[in-house]
Amino acid sequence: MKQDLSEKVTHITPKGLEKLQNELDYLRVLKRSEIAKNLQETMGDIEDNEYLIALEEQAFVEGRIRKLESLLSNVKVIQPGKNSNGIVDLGSTVVLREGDIETETFTIVGAAEADPDKGVISNESPLGKALLGSKVGDDIEINVPAGLLNFRVLAVQ
Repeated sequence: MKQDLSEKVTHITPKGLEKLQNELDYLRVLKRSEIAKNLQETMGDIEDNEYLIALEEQAFVEGRIRKLESLLSNVKVIQPGKNSNGIVDLGSTVVLREGDIETETFTIVGAAEADPDKGVISNESPLGKALLGSKVGDDIEINVPAGLLNFRVLAVQ
């Protein structure tokens, strides 16, 4: 049975929640107004590229607003760094080593605020899933398209 997006829990940090709420407010208030002004200025001329661009932008913004509203309709706030039992959970920051390679640090968050380039990974990602429930000293194996990756958990914060 497919889960309705509005029923899915959005795991998010307080900082991530604030960021999404600010984006939603911006889109609802400022961006909608800006697009309405652009549409009015082009006067509905479907031959005018500016009008068509404004219509496309309106569709994108309205879609993003609906997605944000859905994400924010069922939020569970996670507290990064509040894990004191040493077991990796949402909000944990984990230091890993892959073989002899330098250590890497990742913070596990919900998918809505993941940013892998900044070391913030989703609990739904292959690495995030594999890390959940692990502790210092555990060896983690992840099967990725490039092959099998092996990590050792060095620290959990």
